Amino acid sequence: MQRDESLDPDDDGALRALAHRAVDDALDYLATLRDRPAWQPPPDDTATRFAQPLPRAPEGAEAAYADFVAHVMPYPMGNIHPRFWGWYMGTGTAFGALGDFLAAIVNPNMGGGNHVANHVELQVVDWCKDIVGMPRDTSGLLVSGGSMANFIGLAVARNATAAAHGIDVREAGVQGLAARTTYYASAEVHSCAQKALEQLGLGSRALRKVPVDASYRIDVRALAAMIAADRAEGIAPCCVIGNAGTINTGAIDDLSALADLCAREQLWFHVDGAIGAVAALSASQRPRLAGIERADSLALDLHKWLHVPFEAGCALVRDRAAHRAAFALMPDYLGLHARGLAAGSHWFSEYGLQLSRGFRALKVWLMFKEHGTDKLARLIDQNVAQAAALGAMIDAHPELERMAPIGLNIVCFRYVAADRPPAQLDALNEELLIRLHETGIAVPSYTKLGGRYCLRVAIANHRTRGEDLQIALDAIVTIGRELAATR
Repeated sequence: MQRDESLDPDDDGALRALAHRAVDDALDYLATLRDRPAWQPPPDDTATRFAQPLPRAPEGAEAAYADFVAHVMPYPMGNIHPRFWGWYMGTGTAFGALGDFLAAIVNPNMGGGNHVANHVELQVVDWCKDIVGMPRDTSGLLVSGGSMANFIGLAVARNATAAAHGIDVREAGVQGLAARTTYYASAEVHSCAQKALEQLGLGSRALRKVPVDASYRIDVRALAAMIAADRAEGIAPCCVIGNAGTINTGAIDDLSALADLCAREQLWFHVDGAIGAVAALSASQRPRLAGIERADSLALDLHKWLHVPFEAGCALVRDRAAHRAAFALMPDYLGLHARGLAAGSHWFSEYGLQLSRGFRALKVWLMFKEHGTDKLARLIDQNVAQAAALGAMIDAHPELERMAPIGLNIVCFRYVAADRPPAQLDALNEELLIRLHETGIAVPSYTKLGGRYCLRVAIANHRTRGEDLQIALDAIVTIGRELAATR
């Protein structure tokens, strides 16, 4: 008789030894980050290894791990490095990584059911409400990140606004909307808002982009005028999206003024807080976010400035009934029982798109308990101070030009060479950025402000030290001079 098989190890001791070695390797890897480049591309021979055919025969855990150490571990994106400030990335922590491991060991499906992991996520969601000052009866769930959190909030806004006019979008679809539905956001809004509206069936034209002021914050007067003009033309305003930190410069919209406007106009108030909402943990930064607690829905990213390993975002919706109405669907095979595993008062599958969901709440729960939010707030203040210090260094240097006010922890600037026209400066700074990456010294990213290419440093990194900023600036000036001399 053939023996039944499973995927559990035949030799528990061998896997245990490999696991211990993997933990040692991982902690050594983190301890020696500064000895390695901030980024390096995988060599051609490594890249070609990933064209191998599907393995039909077992290679074994030892061989698989050896391949990881040789061909994956040396060539990461680099966002855990102390001098990585590109886009807006998180850096993770060792204990957070263990949280992911432990979550995979118990491996629950977080769609629903009567099990303790749901209580962990409910507590984490409650803690997120506490961070931004929203009431405890607010609804919420953990999602993959800010893009999905924004999608959830904007979907509820669409459905709830339509329902207030007697339209059931889930039954009739968006064709049931009598007038063109419009959302408003600053010209600096993240692209995920447009993608969400496109996937919600409203199209990109549903997003009306409002001019910004000199600090890259939404012009509230211009917004009010646009809403009035749209109403006069028979367009149906639905929602205003406020930015608690824009992706380009970290600018924070006047959230209190937006909340007041939405109250007067009876519009849904959504806040994209993926960049800066968690700064509400800091007593010194919280006043800059005044009004965020008045949002009807809010998107947070926990894997950015709270350093939780990817992925971890949170969507909060003030109206629990509206949130559930947007997503709940309970077929017979998901019906609730009074007792047993199919019991439980809260099924997260009723509040989002996913039925199968990972236990991402555990790493957040463990990290908050490990460090406490006071320390996380101090790290936020530390990064804000580092951004201010970097801005002062740029302002004091004759070959560097700051391109925008510093919003929270984002600094935009460029290298300037005398008597170079704007187009040449754009090309010079683009090449400078690429060479900076290729040297492995530091990783800023880039954007365009006022049509001009600039370097962008987003300091959301708990490993960054003051000297890292000087190392990066010295390299930028050196490379800039070399390029200016040859171009």
